[in-house]
Amino acid sequence: MTDATLHGGHAAPRSLLATDARTRRRKAAETRFRLYGLTAVGLGLVALVFLMWSILGNGMGAFRQTYFEIPVELSEATLDKSGTRDPAVMKKVTTVGYGKILQKALEAELAARNIDTGTMKAKDVMGLLSKEAPADLRNMVLADPALVGQTITFEAFATSRVDGYFKGRVTMESAARDSNISPEQLAVAQKMADAGLITTQFNLGFLSMPDASELRPEAAGLGVAILGSAYMMFIVLLLALPIGVATSIYLEELAPKNKWTDMIEVNIANLAAVPSIVYGILALALFINFMGLPQSAPIVGGLVLTLMTLPTIIIATRAALKAVPPSIRDAALGVGASKMQAIFHHVLPLAMPGILTGTILGLARALGESAPLLLIGMVAFVKDFPAAPPEGLMQPATALPVQVYQWTQRSDPAFVERASGAIIVLLAFLLIMNAVAIILRRRFERRW
Repeated sequence: MTDATLHGGHAAPRSLLATDARTRRRKAAETRFRLYGLTAVGLGLVALVFLMWSILGNGMGAFRQTYFEIPVELSEATLDKSGTRDPAVMKKVTTVGYGKILQKALEAELAARNIDTGTMKAKDVMGLLSKEAPADLRNMVLADPALVGQTITFEAFATSRVDGYFKGRVTMESAARDSNISPEQLAVAQKMADAGLITTQFNLGFLSMPDASELRPEAAGLGVAILGSAYMMFIVLLLALPIGVATSIYLEELAPKNKWTDMIEVNIANLAAVPSIVYGILALALFINFMGLPQSAPIVGGLVLTLMTLPTIIIATRAALKAVPPSIRDAALGVGASKMQAIFHHVLPLAMPGILTGTILGLARALGESAPLLLIGMVAFVKDFPAAPPEGLMQPATALPVQVYQWTQRSDPAFVERASGAIIVLLAFLLIMNAVAIILRRRFERRW
């Protein structure tokens, strides 16, 4: 190599080990992009933590409830003068009569524990108990007439204001401006708590009891909503899974590729992006107005959620089928299997993890929907539990997201706590369903 070659018109080659200006700019751009990504993730995590902190802070109190524990004498002279223990006869005693029994028992217990109520009237002391207490005592006696003549320890709900006081939601200052409670009543309640007459414990009834009126938030529960959501998810799973999988198999494996199948695929993709409230309008027109199905029934809710979930399941199932290598199909056909045998014996089992994952995620989306259910009347107040299927599918019910909506519309602050608690239950169901989807995908996943 000559000096002319080294020092001629061509520039000397740059070393790969030396960092030039262009490389520095590229590395700086990569560093900035990485920083942008970390910032976005950090903001998302902060927002998630704030959301969960708000929900848990407001909703965990719904799983604890304040109770009165009162010895109550169930006098036969008051509850069953005939002495027959016939529930039909004992029903003549109304909640007013049971309220008087509770008031008498409460006054006797206060006197026995030397709790001074000051200048408070008897009705103000009784006002510390929930208005649901006489009805609960009456239902207990009618369910077991043998209790008449005995003295039992009865657990009665405290009112929402008393419950809020022991949870820190109500203060003496707020009670002074509240027409439903007074500082004097809270002072007496504190004396009762010090004497062991009032306790705050885990509230299992929040998950099992039905909804209550606006005047009794302490007695409101999610029982009907959980059962209604379970009925609707059963209908969605029963209809959406076989229809969605069959449609996907036909479109992906059997249907000819022409303009008609292209149009069907485009429409399925469009239906997956349609707002859920549009499905509610469709259900109102088709299932209720045209077919005459009852409003607020799980069968209607399940049908509308099935329509809404089908596009999601079809798209996920087609993606799972498409992910199976063509060599699997060719090998099955090469050893003499028919087209249907290749699909059901080889392709479908290999695509099962993706199908199950898409189905469960579709069900999770349907579980959290409220807009279509509001349009078909599931926002109605439902006190009674629906019967077992199939009769219960035609009876009024509600759902978890609708119950959250209902409680947020009520004026009593205790319902805000109840709504946040319902959100926690809904999130727990969603987390469980997503965890099941991950477990099933890993369990059935096969390598090829």
